[in-house]
Amino acid sequence: MIQTIHPRATPDNGKLSPTERPAGQMQERVRQKKFPGSVSGIFLLLAVTLGIFAIPVSAYPTPYSLSADSSVYVSNVTYYPGAFFSGDSGTVTYQVINGNTNTSMVVNHASFSDTDIRLTSGTYDSSQNIGPLQTEPFTFSITTNASDGNYYPTFSLSFQDGESMHYQGLVKVDNRPLVMTIQDQPDAYTQGKKNTISVQIANPRSDDVHNVIFTVSGDGATLTPSQTYIGDLPSGAMTLVNFTVTPNAPTTLNLVVGYDNGDNAHSIDSTLPIQFTTDKQQADPVMSNIVITANGTVYTVNGDSTNAGLLNANGVTITALSPAVPEDPYQNYVIGTLKPDDFGSFELTFSVPEGTKSIPLKQSFKDSDGNVITSTQDIDLTTAQQASQSNAGPGMLPVLVVVAIVVIGAGGYLYMKKNRKQ
Repeated sequence: MIQTIHPRATPDNGKLSPTERPAGQMQERVRQKKFPGSVSGIFLLLAVTLGIFAIPVSAYPTPYSLSADSSVYVSNVTYYPGAFFSGDSGTVTYQVINGNTNTSMVVNHASFSDTDIRLTSGTYDSSQNIGPLQTEPFTFSITTNASDGNYYPTFSLSFQDGESMHYQGLVKVDNRPLVMTIQDQPDAYTQGKKNTISVQIANPRSDDVHNVIFTVSGDGATLTPSQTYIGDLPSGAMTLVNFTVTPNAPTTLNLVVGYDNGDNAHSIDSTLPIQFTTDKQQADPVMSNIVITANGTVYTVNGDSTNAGLLNANGVTITALSPAVPEDPYQNYVIGTLKPDDFGSFELTFSVPEGTKSIPLKQSFKDSDGNVITSTQDIDLTTAQQASQSNAGPGMLPVLVVVAIVVIGAGGYLYMKKNRKQ
């Protein structure tokens, strides 16, 4: 213990006078009483100071903690898909950022609510710690049966000190489907001719769609390709799909476009009738000036083939069909390429069974795509047969006369010779 000694007068014998002793003792006690009191005050001040700093900030809201709450915010909200069809399911993700540079924030009870957009997953009821300048995502599964329009569901987040934040983010319900349009097709379809058809697929929606697939089908036709994978089609974009069709008979093509909006499958469909009509521009070789001659059962046909169309007829070939049996020297005849308004001559030889009145002639050619186009034309053999018979009649008469004369002459000669002998 530290003591303070003040100088005072003393008698020669070194003893204090009776009057001075009590006074000196009283001052010391007083001093002793004051000293312990000052120490207690110091400890009390330290205890209070340390106690204040030991109390958790989150337990007692202060202007500092409220400022920390205000630095937590939603930086971004993402809907998948970006726009919903009525009945679509998807997700919404809120990115929450702790903007404090040196304070971690404890949050709990993250929730999603709306009257038109229904929550299909649970809420976040457990506490989570978001470190300084860190981002924490909160994802909810949702579905909607709402009609077209804009909606603003509410996202709520509670803090440990009892405060909370609310955020409303825009979500769209857009029921516009993809649009499919026949962009280009031939003016006419003919049997066996290959044509190209172009289909335009457009996305008028406010979000991108994925896994777009175009499919075409139909009986009685060869389709190439029958399916085309397009992939993603952004909002406001369009694309062209080409395929070829070679019809063997009139038919109807079924066109289908399937696509995904988020994880929700959708499709559109259309039909395209294929009816045979006359192509106004195609090559059109026509056989004419047919002349038939007969020599017994063997016939010779001469004629011309004229291209009455507007395009080239390539590899024009003339052939006699059954019951005709091709004979040398012209079993079939190749004219070659006929330009528009051009013609070429042909000659065929063939035999037919007795009694045949007509036979078909087949004419075939290739168009610019290599498609083989055929046509047939029946020719009448009776005129040639009659002509052959009439030619045969006058030709045999002189022979018969000569034979008769010879026979008669020989008979007369024998008769005369016999009479001379008698």
